Amino acid sequence: MDKMKSLLLTRKSSGTKGAVAQEFLLIWLDSNIDTRTKYSQNVVTQLGNVINNVKISTDNGHCLQLIQSMTDDKICMVVSGTLGQQIVPRVHNMSQVYAIFVFCANKTRHEQWAKDWSKIKAVCTDVDSICHVLRKVLQESEQNIFITTNENLTHKTINKLDSSYMYTQILKEILLTIKFSEEHMKEFIYCCREQFRKNNHELDNIERFEREYHKKSPLWWYTCECFLYPMVNRALRLMDVDMIIKMGFFIADLDRQIQQLYSTQLNKNQFNKHFMVYRGQGMSKEDFEHLKKNEGGLMSFNNFLFTSMNYNDCLKFAKRAMNTPDLVGIQFAMSINASRSSVPFASVKDVSYYNDSDDIIFPMNTVFRIHTIKSIEKNNRLFQVDMELTSDTDKDLSIVGDRIREEISLDQNEWCKLGHLLCKMGKSDKARKIYETLLEQTNDDTEKGYIYEQIGLVKYNQGEYDEALKFYKKSLEIQQKNLPPNHPNLALCYKRIGLVYNNMRKFPKALLSYNTALEIQQKSLPANHPDLASSYSDIGKVYNDMEEYSKALSYYEKAAEIQQKTLPPDHPDLASSYGNIGSVYENLKKFSKACSFYERAVDIGQQSLPSDHPNLHQWRKNLEHIKKKL
Repeated sequence: MDKMKSLLLTRKSSGTKGAVAQEFLLIWLDSNIDTRTKYSQNVVTQLGNVINNVKISTDNGHCLQLIQSMTDDKICMVVSGTLGQQIVPRVHNMSQVYAIFVFCANKTRHEQWAKDWSKIKAVCTDVDSICHVLRKVLQESEQNIFITTNENLTHKTINKLDSSYMYTQILKEILLTIKFSEEHMKEFIYCCREQFRKNNHELDNIERFEREYHKKSPLWWYTCECFLYPMVNRALRLMDVDMIIKMGFFIADLDRQIQQLYSTQLNKNQFNKHFMVYRGQGMSKEDFEHLKKNEGGLMSFNNFLFTSMNYNDCLKFAKRAMNTPDLVGIQFAMSINASRSSVPFASVKDVSYYNDSDDIIFPMNTVFRIHTIKSIEKNNRLFQVDMELTSDTDKDLSIVGDRIREEISLDQNEWCKLGHLLCKMGKSDKARKIYETLLEQTNDDTEKGYIYEQIGLVKYNQGEYDEALKFYKKSLEIQQKNLPPNHPNLALCYKRIGLVYNNMRKFPKALLSYNTALEIQQKSLPANHPDLASSYSDIGKVYNDMEEYSKALSYYEKAAEIQQKTLPPDHPDLASSYGNIGSVYENLKKFSKACSFYERAVDIGQQSLPSDHPNLHQWRKNLEHIKKKL
């Protein structure tokens, strides 16, 4: 099981990067477009070499409908002079419209009206000029994209990072331990070719990447103007786990090179003990308001972070962002204490695509503490954010991370760990693909038993209860042959079988399985072990579903009592217990008490779970529902 075959399907400063946009859509609007002519075909091809997704429209009505249907996309428009003059006033303030380019025969005439609209970036008479300016705009956009992990910030969580940071960090740790093979690279290249199948320019780059990957360094490829930089950044920003796994070999190689450069450069005393780096970019007004609320708190960048030691160069990029009306210019000023921080960073000089670059790169998930946010030049759209690189960890959040690592470390290999993490993140379908591939590759009974159980868990999460029961029973049969009768793993398997029976409303069978699990745990675990709390919760759930509410409440309270003694106050398991107790009080028509416990569940969930986690979604839904009954 050492391979997972067939599973994975101009930057001269810290202000520029990337020639290909994969998050953008381009609309070419011109009444004279005729896709049967070589001219129109050539224009589409050239535009498609910059933005992969090009759509054509020949009238304003159709174009407007197209834009209105794409509220989640970033749209660049190439418009003719005549139609542009009519449609720009109607679409200019739409948030999805990022930039507009006027493509016309009479430049002087159309520059007159175009100067009144800030999203119009250029008026050009040839497609080469359009593509040149378009690339620059997209490079700046790549610089502007920014995400912090404090998504659910309140005054209570000012010093905490959202738990999605922990999941991302653990995902990175797992990727760094996986032994990727040439097969993984081939699968990634296949995926790239599929994505860029109509883009001849990028297909050439992909072929070169395949042919010469090991002849260049990861940093060289990452800074090269091709598909890779925006593709990696997009996957990391959006936490596109499927794509992150596909490109995992490259992310791991890049991270290792940064670590190696850091050690080498530090030993050569290449850095002062204390120095400053900067990053100039744009930020949406909404994100900036969010950032201001986090002053004094922690922030992480999910992607690999480029910075520069040149303050003025970075400030130019921050100021340039103000040309886009929806953005605020941000100058990050980052204080680095090399003697105190354990976080790696490296100069890319002589190793990047641009040998003369003075950039400093930080690995994904680098954490900073925000000190002050202040206006630059008394401009209400230009700000400096003073930050400090920190190796400090939030105590409570690190306990959650350690707990996740503890559970995942029990898995047999790195791919099992990855599958387990995906289940924790609520991404069951992606976990299933990994487990099914692992199952095809192993002949070991112990590994099969574990994988059957994990597939059963995935099937359960997808509501396929009969299938889940089948895999759980296969797992139990194997484990009973290979483990002592009071082994905790047997208890876990019985618990999962009980959960399936309970959801099938076969309550006696559910109670039998749960009580068997509890008996094993009571013999093999300490009295206040969190797993005992989990079993009490399971039994409480059955009684709640059987409408025996007093028994349900008793078991739920036993669970919460253990968790309050053994877990940090914002642990997600404690949130689950509060949610369970709330459901009993709701069934007992004690709506005020139910509301109180639902609120506690939501409060903890917002601190300890990813914002899109299904449990958090359910607790919010319960709270909203119960408030209507008060």
